[in-house]
Amino acid sequence: MDSRNEIKDFLASRRARITPQQAGLPAYGGNRRVPGLRREEVAMLAGMSVDYYVRLERGNLAGVSEAVLDSLARALQLDEAERDHLNDLARAANSTSQRRRRPTQQQTQVPPSVQRILDSMTDAPAFVRNGRLDFLAANRLGYALYAPLFAGGRKPPANIAHFQFLDPGGREFFGLNWEESMNNTVALLRTEAGRNPHDKGLTDLIGELVTRSEEFRTAWARHNVRLHYSGFKHVHHPVVGDLTLAFDSLQLPAQPSLSLAAMSAEPGSPAEDALKLLASWAATSGEALPDNVLGPRGA
Repeated sequence: MDSRNEIKDFLASRRARITPQQAGLPAYGGNRRVPGLRREEVAMLAGMSVDYYVRLERGNLAGVSEAVLDSLARALQLDEAERDHLNDLARAANSTSQRRRRPTQQQTQVPPSVQRILDSMTDAPAFVRNGRLDFLAANRLGYALYAPLFAGGRKPPANIAHFQFLDPGGREFFGLNWEESMNNTVALLRTEAGRNPHDKGLTDLIGELVTRSEEFRTAWARHNVRLHYSGFKHVHHPVVGDLTLAFDSLQLPAQPSLSLAAMSAEPGSPAEDALKLLASWAATSGEALPDNVLGPRGA
């Protein structure tokens, strides 16, 4: 991915979504040629010259100070995830040539101590993923919940985004709330691309998704990013049906590229009953579960 184009498209997309009224500016006349703010309006709001802002929007963030980035973020009304993404883009632009050529790798191994933590969580589905959305490890209930991801003998690491967009089972699994889930996935990958722009595996994944999925390609072009620490997961499981679960995700301090996500059901809810049924299925049958990672049944 070309960093200058990434910067250019991100800033232009954020500018286009803000109306003069939202920015507290008077809107003179009804025939504006741009959907949002003009460049000169962003420059005025950020306290910089128009020429300087034009330079930034052309993708040149080299040498830009934190104060300038903060002013730009305020003018464009960026949220926390967007501010982080802008700083990531600036960091990449200010990297040395030698550093830019150095490839980065996503962690794909989960330490045994983390697996033991997962295994100790018996009543809630839990799993570990990296920034590329590779599903790396889980507890028994986590594997049971994501059983369709491992259909056909697929083994960890299995990529959630690839499954969601390119596997027919992905559409069915995430179909309960497809639009939101799809946009969240794309925004997470866009965030990771800004954080690790030289990860070849990530670049290859995005390239495949852009080429093969029109829905991914359309969502990718919006340049949306997000932080995904908590919320609700809506899925359709082939054994227990529709599930709506709360999830909380935390980054592992010793392995900052990894995140542990755990899901829970509201007490007394149909989702709680479904999780109990899922746990029973995983322990007694679980035909779709990956034997290579779950070990002997009932263990």
